[in-house]
Amino acid sequence: MTSALTTLLRDVQAGHRLTPEEGELLMKTTGRDVFRVIAAADEVRENFVGDTVTYVRNQNLHVTNICKNLCGFCGFGKKATDPGAYCLDRDTIQAGVRLAQERRVTEICFLSGVNPAFNLDNYTGLLTTVHEVAPRVHIHAFSPDEVAHAAKRSHCSTADVLVALKNAGLGSLQGTAAEILIESVRKVICPRKVSGAEWMRIIKEAHAMGIRTSATIMYGSYESARDQVDHMAIVRAIQDETHGFTEFIPMSYIHTNTPLYTQGIARAGATGREDLLMIAVSRLFLDNFRNVQVSWGKLGLKMTQLALLCGGNDLAGTMFTDEVSVEAGAGDASYLDPAVMERMTADLGRTLRERTTLYELV
Repeated sequence: MTSALTTLLRDVQAGHRLTPEEGELLMKTTGRDVFRVIAAADEVRENFVGDTVTYVRNQNLHVTNICKNLCGFCGFGKKATDPGAYCLDRDTIQAGVRLAQERRVTEICFLSGVNPAFNLDNYTGLLTTVHEVAPRVHIHAFSPDEVAHAAKRSHCSTADVLVALKNAGLGSLQGTAAEILIESVRKVICPRKVSGAEWMRIIKEAHAMGIRTSATIMYGSYESARDQVDHMAIVRAIQDETHGFTEFIPMSYIHTNTPLYTQGIARAGATGREDLLMIAVSRLFLDNFRNVQVSWGKLGLKMTQLALLCGGNDLAGTMFTDEVSVEAGAGDASYLDPAVMERMTADLGRTLRERTTLYELV
């Protein structure tokens, strides 16, 4: 290990805030030094949040796969006229909610396309539809892109949309549609989504209203290591300002069935080294985030367990289904039994605890 890396890791463990240049250096680590970065991140995790690994009992609801964006990294979204396109009706949605109740979930998470026909009434109607059946369940739903879309379709401001969603029972907003918050990358991988600046503005608007959100990154497609770290710097600055993010969620690009990959624009996803370093550098760089989530549906269970040794402290949720990852080519991203989570964490000498969406222990 070089003396420069030794000094940098020691300084970070002592409280030094990484610069983007230093974060890029860590993301590019190779050889045995990868394990040294990982060890430093795991120590920081232990000092910050202890040895508890958390998860939420949640269920995804895929309301529609019809999407205005049709991003190149996605294998899920379809045009309304495509074979297999769907939009669930009220009765089908409520049947899914009843099933979620039988499974004792505390969170329902909408994972859907951004349907071009939807307006604000559709989005508030979805919240009402769920709460008619399960009035106490936490609904974690809608991205800044959906907020912007609802505002445009309903001829109102994004603030008006957020107020209406909150009044209709939204529990927390998804920090998805972030992908990489660097415009040169967004123009290639998601040109129809809101700009990075608009994503940031809507997130801060939500935080100002007391609506908590997650923060995400989708990595391993077209972006560079520096783009990844610059993305982290953006969400770190927002967290300094608002303290409204609940967790940081790295999501590894599933490439197999996506246009970006089949057209030769993107590479074949992140390597294992990059997956582990993304968790570790997230923990080291995002010094104002308590929680770094490991997306087991993207990484697979054995890599997920290793990621818990790299600074991760949360196993996301039970999910029960994730059609978005499956359609992109993930082999098994449907359901993770808490008993399996227990085996994974106990094997590491860690303690598994159920949490709420807002990270209160159950």
